[in-house]
Amino acid sequence: MKIHEYQGRDLLASFGVPVPAAAVIDNLEAAATTYKQVTSEAGTNLAVVKAQVHAGGRGKAGFVKLVRSPQEAEDAARFMLSNKMVSAQTGPEGLEVTKLLIAAGVDIAHEYYLAITTDRATRRHTLIASAEGGVEIEKVAHENPDAIIKAPLHPLLGLQPYQAREVAFRLGFRGKQISQAVNIMLNLSKLFLAKDCSIAEINPLIVTPPSSSGTGVPPVTPTSTSPHPDGQVLAIDAKFNFDDNALFRHKDIQALFDPTEENPAELRAQKFGLSYIALDGNIGCLVNGAGLAMATMDTIKLHGGEPANFLDVGGSATEEAVTEAFKIILADHAVKGIMVNIFGGIMQCDIIAAGIINAARGYENADGSKGFKVPLVVRLEGTNVDAGRELLKNAASDLPTLQAATDLGDAAEKVVAAVG
Repeated sequence: MKIHEYQGRDLLASFGVPVPAAAVIDNLEAAATTYKQVTSEAGTNLAVVKAQVHAGGRGKAGFVKLVRSPQEAEDAARFMLSNKMVSAQTGPEGLEVTKLLIAAGVDIAHEYYLAITTDRATRRHTLIASAEGGVEIEKVAHENPDAIIKAPLHPLLGLQPYQAREVAFRLGFRGKQISQAVNIMLNLSKLFLAKDCSIAEINPLIVTPPSSSGTGVPPVTPTSTSPHPDGQVLAIDAKFNFDDNALFRHKDIQALFDPTEENPAELRAQKFGLSYIALDGNIGCLVNGAGLAMATMDTIKLHGGEPANFLDVGGSATEEAVTEAFKIILADHAVKGIMVNIFGGIMQCDIIAAGIINAARGYENADGSKGFKVPLVVRLEGTNVDAGRELLKNAASDLPTLQAATDLGDAAEKVVAAVG
């Protein structure tokens, strides 16, 4: 599960990580007033207006703007609330913006990257840090891997103070910045473990110029406004993902879920216990088992086709779930054909075949007619496969778009040919 940046900043503050003053608005009328409130609290005339969407590339898309007056804040808000944000992560259709974060601006002497996630290679949670912050960490890792610092967390105790100090020194922090950076790392570790995060990221983590130059800005949390002669370390942007399997014990995190940022089809699938992810192709896939679904998509690609989705009905799907799966697939108007690939283990092939046939016969099109209008290729294997294939063969008389396949390659070849 993902949350918005403003929610991530609130989480950071609740765990003692300092962040600049900020507020969230959802209407144009509040922009100027909120700008005045935030900048007055921070003692500056600089603020940043940021679109709150679950996608990156906001700055390049023009949905992060620095403003220095109430009128500029209002103009930025008007642009963001009246246009869809289009970036490399949203696709050409873009995302509607309904919330904006208005945060106090800060002078930045240097930007850093800081995150905790799971290293699959070592099977341990790992702190990742870099002195090259404010950019995509994947780009840094590719172009300058030596700039990435890693520190594995203890499985029971989390990040240790000595590890945080070592990372702070390697990042180049000096003087009082070291203790500030160490506290942020330790508190981020506590947050990561306490809330069952899959990623907790601060990018950028910044240090302000020395306060003697008059450019330091005190944070909202902690409330201390004592001077920072060495510059102050602050979290500017936050990104969090949470382990869906652990959400049952985090009611507070569940409450942060924003359904408007999710694909409606994926939310609909969850209600029926289906795992569905929309893709960009034109061949719908209905498969039982995540591994088999991946192999199915690979085989479609191998034969020159493009999968329209990943859809795993699970190992014990009911006829109701299969029917709903077809409805979800066909709700995507890009779908020109469907491939069903079922391995009958717990699920018996004859029962699955009957469910597919009933779902195909009962499907109601927009014009009121019944039955699929797009090609349907079905491959069955496993328990009672002969009985299942016989049912499919007999149903072909009143389901002209239905084709049975002998194996995975045959199925992929047929569906790709059927959609042209």
